Amino acid sequence: MASVQRRRAPREPVFHLADLRVGNQSTPHRVKVRNLSSQGLMGEGPVPVSSGTRLTVDLPKLGEVAGTVVWVQEPRFGVAFDEEVDPRLA
Repeated sequence: MASVQRRRAPREPVFHLADLRVGNQSTPHRVKVRNLSSQGLMGEGPVPVSSGTRLTVDLPKLGEVAGTVVWVQEPRFGVAFDEEVDPRLA
């Protein structure tokens, strides 16, 4: 990560397993969600993504949430959601 990024929402440490779909692919990847906020998450897993990749993640009790990968430091990656969610529900 070349630049410093400022988070706008506090992140809560969590450990959830979630299914993630890259772009329009139909086959999901099982990932670990390490932290979650109203605006994004940090995921971990062998997923072929790079900054700018569009994806959808199926979060427990929140359902499918669309977003964009904003950083990658394998095997972890950060996702900014298209719309805010309530992380307390997850």
